[in-house]
Amino acid sequence: MSITQEHVLAALKTVPEPDLKQDLVTLNMIRDIVIEGNNISFTVVLTTPACPLKELIRNSCTEAIHTLVSADAIVTVNMTADVTTGRFNSGPVLPGVKNIIAVSSGKGGVGKSTVTANLAVALAKSGARVGIIDADISGPSMPTMFDVEDVRPNVIENENGKPTIIPIEQYGVKIISIGFLSPAESAVVWRGPMASSALRQFISDCDWGELDYLLFDMPPGTSDIHLTLVQTVPVTGAIVITTPQKVAIADAQRGLQMFRQPQVNVPILGIVENMAWFTPAELPNNKYYIFGQDGGKKLAEKFDVPLLGQIPLIQSIRESGDAGKPAIINQDSISAEAFKQLAENLAQQVAIRNASLAETKKVEIKV
Repeated sequence: MSITQEHVLAALKTVPEPDLKQDLVTLNMIRDIVIEGNNISFTVVLTTPACPLKELIRNSCTEAIHTLVSADAIVTVNMTADVTTGRFNSGPVLPGVKNIIAVSSGKGGVGKSTVTANLAVALAKSGARVGIIDADISGPSMPTMFDVEDVRPNVIENENGKPTIIPIEQYGVKIISIGFLSPAESAVVWRGPMASSALRQFISDCDWGELDYLLFDMPPGTSDIHLTLVQTVPVTGAIVITTPQKVAIADAQRGLQMFRQPQVNVPILGIVENMAWFTPAELPNNKYYIFGQDGGKKLAEKFDVPLLGQIPLIQSIRESGDAGKPAIINQDSISAEAFKQLAENLAQQVAIRNASLAETKKVEIKV
């Protein structure tokens, strides 16, 4: 019996997408089936290039063909990705951006900007198109984190004669920050409306092009900036960064609850527990819980949201940030593996959110 495309599709219809709970054929994830004798090749279109389950899906497809089509088949499973979006009517603001993610923290000093920088680079290294808006107007960190402190963005006129800012690109990530527009030694002392106006300019007056993920590095706490963001663009979801210690968890809880308020209603994609334990370079297998143990994990369990990752406190992470080279760039390190897993888990939660929840909309808040 000769093998047909129908045989292949019938077999692959038994392979579920682990997160979306439907089969690959129904989800239209199978493309480009080619059959030449016993040689069968096809492409699986993943929901993100950072998919943590790609090898599981590949093996399941191969097993299905061998079991249901031919045990002698030579199966080639190619992988590509088309990042999903919840923005079905993106409108005039950030029309080419598929997913807008707020990276927040209840308090300062928990490593939010460090996590944002490494997360963005990890997503970019997976093949995604990524940008960062440094929304911490009074404490911009991204120019330092990406070693572009002395770089200034170009400004061009668009077809309507309106000035358009071209974001700086470094390590595959597009970045804009107030730090590019004011000297590093100067303090940005602005009232809330001025900071909110700057954020709106970063959103509407920059040429972001086509992006899979646009991360907003939010200021600590809850502020005008948070309200401005959710009122200006439809936010796909938020992640909350915390350390394990009790005071940080208390503040993170307030930040999480802000996004869950009925008038805001931004999905929580998960919790990141930063500085989860200290690991000295000379004892890489040792863990010292100097800020407490599993505080972020317990917070995630309390509010029934995913724990996206636990990032160790390692000196090289701080040194990499100070040098302007995020730790994820050194792929063989413990810290790089932690950030890689974080990026995969976030991408997974974004895909689940887009498949299971209603499209995102701007928030209408009457104060």
